[in-house]
Amino acid sequence: MTDIADLISAHVRDVPDYPQPGVLFKDITPLLGDSDAFGDVVEAMAATFGPVDKVVGIEARGFILAAPVAFEIRAGFVPVRKQGKLPSATFAQEYDLEYGSATLEVHQDAFHPGERVLIVDDVLATGGTANATATLVRRAGADVVGVAVLMELSFLKGRLNIPDLEVRALLTV
Repeated sequence: MTDIADLISAHVRDVPDYPQPGVLFKDITPLLGDSDAFGDVVEAMAATFGPVDKVVGIEARGFILAAPVAFEIRAGFVPVRKQGKLPSATFAQEYDLEYGSATLEVHQDAFHPGERVLIVDDVLATGGTANATATLVRRAGADVVGVAVLMELSFLKGRLNIPDLEVRALLTV
């Protein structure tokens, strides 16, 4: 295990039966509350892919990681939000979660054709959210260079749902 993986393991707590029975929630708030650990994670995520034009953060915890990653690499930040939360014209994409379904949206003018985009999120679980986000980015005319996540829940086999995307996880559990 790498030092960054050890750091993440030491700062993420498991919360059973949240948000519903049978789900083991990975709570990253202890990591976020430690400025050194948070800074180390942002730096590690920023180093996962080469130059990019935009970093996409997926609502809600993806925002917390993606915005400082974008700042670190001097790229633009684009929020991908739950349906109905963005004020301008959007593209929408429905997807399945481990425990339901939802719809994500991005502004139609968030990207310029051919821009290189990195998708950042806290957890890769089933891959549904990452796949929906990649679909939105591509529909808006940009190119997805990869997905960077804090942790991957390998037992949910999320990579199988995004076989065309390179995924880099700082911790795989």
